[in-house]
Amino acid sequence: GSSDAGFTVTQAVSTKASVKRAWQGMMGHIDQWWHPDHTWSGDVGNLYMKPRIGGCFCEHLEPRGEVEHLRIIYIDPGKEVRFDGALGPLQSMAAQGRMIWKVDPAPGGSTITFTYMVSGSVEGGFTPVAPAVDDVLQLQMERLAGYLDQP
Repeated sequence: GSSDAGFTVTQAVSTKASVKRAWQGMMGHIDQWWHPDHTWSGDVGNLYMKPRIGGCFCEHLEPRGEVEHLRIIYIDPGKEVRFDGALGPLQSMAAQGRMIWKVDPAPGGSTITFTYMVSGSVEGGFTPVAPAVDDVLQLQMERLAGYLDQP
């Protein structure tokens, strides 16, 4: 749902990967599945994540800059990670975000769910922004599942 004050988008994907493999791929290999169009540098090789409290989902910017996409505020390895942060163009707005990634066992593999809740004050409200964010999240989930389901 969305309103002038914020929005929530949720995307889920099923994968043949075990919970352990899904978690490892999701958290340890973000450069293998995050789409380069949704980076600041255009190069997924510049992405990195430190899977611990305060850990950064960040990106190196050449020649010496960096950008923080999200920061880990809760982590239960193999199950759930919660982040604070405003992704992409939301970062330059008066917006705050909470993203939750969950991995659950499912018949034949696992289910991964991403939920992103954003609030704040944006000229024109968040209603026009929510569909684009939902599309980006869906793209990332499809790419993650494709990566995990490779032989």
